[in-house]
Amino acid sequence: MVIEITGLPQQEVPQKDLEYYVNRVFFKAIDLLGGLNKLAEYRTLTWLPSLARAAYVIILREEYLKTEEEIAKTVGLTRNTVRNILRADPTLTLERLKKIEELAKEEAKEMKVHTAGGIAKLAYRLVKEGHEAETLIHYCGLIIEDLMKHLDIPWAYTVLKHIKGTKYPVQDPSILKEKLKDLKIKNLPATEIVEKLHYPLKNPTQLLHEIKLVLSSHQEAMA
Repeated sequence: MVIEITGLPQQEVPQKDLEYYVNRVFFKAIDLLGGLNKLAEYRTLTWLPSLARAAYVIILREEYLKTEEEIAKTVGLTRNTVRNILRADPTLTLERLKKIEELAKEEAKEMKVHTAGGIAKLAYRLVKEGHEAETLIHYCGLIIEDLMKHLDIPWAYTVLKHIKGTKYPVQDPSILKEKLKDLKIKNLPATEIVEKLHYPLKNPTQLLHEIKLVLSSHQEAMA
């Protein structure tokens, strides 16, 4: 699915950064709806374009402080549609998500603007709080795991294998200590290493980075 973005001032809003933010919110919105399989089950995959547009609107307003007129021109929507997305009530939307079957029947063909706006707002809030989309984390983990294997970084690959299925953000060492209890990383017990990490850990990339910092610090102390 491609949403064409026009009139984007490159020097003000780098396209790469914008897409990065939008993707995170978009995938989180899909998570809130139960995932792509659930959307397919309810035959509501037609909601995806509405969610994508709403994600763009929310990011352009919240992260780049764009006006309704600027957002409308950039995303290709009317100013009134942008206004309705921005005025959507995420609290009411959250209540509607609890009755997803009813929502699927009421908005079967296309998701209404205020519904998409409310979901995008919820998704944005959760992402800002560190609750990344499980789908995105899963695929990022697979990519990182494959990369570590090919770069011959055995400890990172082993850690990723042991922590599969971990929910992010990780708020404290307890779950990692349980999953890594029998593992040593460069001759250091993994349970000791995870005690020294800075929490919360938002994703596998941050986890590996934190472990690397602890290992580097230990090596410097031993030198």
